[in-house]
Amino acid sequence: MILYHKKDLSVRNLEPEDAVLLVKWLSDPVVLEYYEGRDRPHDPAMVQEHFYEDTPEGMIRAIVCYGSEDIGYVQFYPIDDDERAEYGFTDFAGSIYGMDQFIGEPRLWNKGVGSQLVRETVIFLLEIKRADKIVMDPQSWNLRALRVYEKNGFVRKKLLPEHEWHEGEYKDCWLIEYCGT
Repeated sequence: MILYHKKDLSVRNLEPEDAVLLVKWLSDPVVLEYYEGRDRPHDPAMVQEHFYEDTPEGMIRAIVCYGSEDIGYVQFYPIDDDERAEYGFTDFAGSIYGMDQFIGEPRLWNKGVGSQLVRETVIFLLEIKRADKIVMDPQSWNLRALRVYEKNGFVRKKLLPEHEWHEGEYKDCWLIEYCGT
């Protein structure tokens, strides 16, 4: 089922047969450098466990298509009470969504596709899911991703020291929040 579509970009629900795509993308060291880490190549069992067996309530997992090609992955979800506390949103009563994504075809990097994906996902979350806030927590060293997010209306709000395990060590991340473009 198509969740949203704009020009050449569409996002559809993740299906069981998409596991082969996730294995392909998440075993590519070029992709893993930025998503999951090169020390965590995914085999079919890992993909099954991480993307199909343990889906938190409200999370939507989806495949990104560009033209007629499946090129990446996106997920979005209402953040839970633990994340609200960690991010400093315990007193905020509105709906807060988190999102994560990657383009699994490196030949499409630096061509505006990721930026279009972020923009269209934000629109979907605001208009369809009625999100009051949208947040992400990219690693602080991933400057290309941060530029894409900031270009699309996200603002750095809080440094999260040693927040995410990546390639053998805990890395700092930025809590970023959508504030409009």
